Amino acid sequence: MSEPLTAPRRAPRRYALPAAAGAGLLVALALPFYLDRFWLQAGLFAMAAAIGAIGLNLLTGATGQLSLGHAFFLAVGAYGYCALAGGDEEGLTGLGLPTAVAAAGAVLLAGLAGGLLSPIAGRLSGAYLGIATLALIFIGQHLLFNADDLTGGYNGRAVPPLELFGYRFDDSEDVLLNVPFGAAEKLWYVGLALLVAGALFARGVLRGRPGRAMNALRDHRIAAGVMGVPVARLRAGVFVLSSMYAGLAGVLLALVFQRTVPEYFGFVLSLEYLAMIVVGGLGSVAGAVLGAAFVSLLPQVFMRYSESLPLVSATGDGGVAPGEASRYLYGAAVVAVVLFLPGGLARLAPRRRTPEKKEPSDAEDAIQTPHRA
Repeated sequence: MSEPLTAPRRAPRRYALPAAAGAGLLVALALPFYLDRFWLQAGLFAMAAAIGAIGLNLLTGATGQLSLGHAFFLAVGAYGYCALAGGDEEGLTGLGLPTAVAAAGAVLLAGLAGGLLSPIAGRLSGAYLGIATLALIFIGQHLLFNADDLTGGYNGRAVPPLELFGYRFDDSEDVLLNVPFGAAEKLWYVGLALLVAGALFARGVLRGRPGRAMNALRDHRIAAGVMGVPVARLRAGVFVLSSMYAGLAGVLLALVFQRTVPEYFGFVLSLEYLAMIVVGGLGSVAGAVLGAAFVSLLPQVFMRYSESLPLVSATGDGGVAPGEASRYLYGAAVVAVVLFLPGGLARLAPRRRTPEKKEPSDAEDAIQTPHRA
């Protein structure tokens, strides 16, 4: 009896996404050899934004907790690094610690600031938590402008360059493969390593038991409590973790800016981070990265090509400023995503399909099931 013809099996797709991610990583590693300083700095801003957006997505997208004070924790990370690593060159307070220790300490300071607010975050939800975190922005702005000995006030303070194992990530040019490497080229690999590590850690959290508890808390708080999820403790813990992600993003932003200024860490920055996770996709690590790239790179592109874009011009030339045009565009993108693509940009990426279970035929069931006497 001849065997029945069967359709050829399709190649497994489980390795498609890891292969694409590996190829993208190789391309990112090679970009400093080809891009100019402008695009490298724009990419570093996008990396820092992606790290902060991943943290906010853990809190808002995965757990369902609204936070409007994300910019406050970025400021804690940025100014904390400056205070821990800086000296008294400008007459400002500084401990002069090694920069690697200062960077880790700044992230811990952001987590400590989140821990101080975590009892409130553990008991409030929705708009109530949003209003409570919004107060952090006004408190932070007041401190940044008035604590002159620590923050430098309106003028800000200089950022000490990062130094790891005796290697300084500053503007002193080194030559690698006949390509001059300045601060942007050197920091590119630091930002890439931090982004990959932060994304992998968040992905592990979301795919593990904590992620399932966070999703249960987001979907139905009472049911999650009945199933044994410690609601208040989980909310507080995720809030601290999100604050540490923001602190790490603030450290990277400070290193790229090379000078911290209070105006940057305002309410608009918090709204931009909310736009990132909505445009990219709530509860998705890849969505946070995509949304951060979209929102952070858009003003840079407009600024770069303002002379050739319609209705966009430099400030004072009679057109729409690049920053305002970018806000209009990603504001429209938020509306379009909510209306037509509720899952965000992450829904456009191909997903891994789980193989469907084949129902056994009557003959197979008769063979596999032993007959009873």
